[in-house]
Amino acid sequence: MKNLFTGIIILTTIALLGGCGRTVTRVNPDTVIDLSGRWNDVDSRLVADEMIGDMFTGRWISEHARVSPGKRPVIVVGLVENKSHEHINSATFISDIEKAIVRDGNIRLVVAGEKRNELRRERAEQQDFASPETMKKWGRELGADYILQGTINSIIDAYRRDKAILYQVDLQLTNIETNEITWIGDKKIKKTIKN
Repeated sequence: MKNLFTGIIILTTIALLGGCGRTVTRVNPDTVIDLSGRWNDVDSRLVADEMIGDMFTGRWISEHARVSPGKRPVIVVGLVENKSHEHINSATFISDIEKAIVRDGNIRLVVAGEKRNELRRERAEQQDFASPETMKKWGRELGADYILQGTINSIIDAYRRDKAILYQVDLQLTNIETNEITWIGDKKIKKTIKN
């Protein structure tokens, strides 16, 4: 009886340890995977693509061409603030926006935030350590005409174990010289989660 009990414990332990194994599968980064219902890479890419497409066709572009003929508009992407209920790394969203702007080629993009500060530190160090022929000069940065800023918000509706989450991303493009808002875009994504 004791041997039977010991055998059952050993088999149960082996079965439990075998069932705890993890399988990892590599998938194409474009594959839609939504395990939790939270904001994810697909949401970020979809919102960035749709909003940038809308911004590229906005009336502000023809107005810029009228005021500054032959000059492409220069944009700096500012803060996209996360005001949602969950942690969202807005840096990946900003990166998707910046990639779309650069790939389009009709709008010029200048670096912002900490990246700009890093470039300025590098330029400062070049003043002391680079040869005069290769040293980059001060006062030659490209000034932005517009700044793109926005927010990511969410609304949750829940009943028992089921949830509906609405994510809304609002972006606005502002003329830096005049403070005029020249374009506003929004994109909503709604998800239901049933448990």
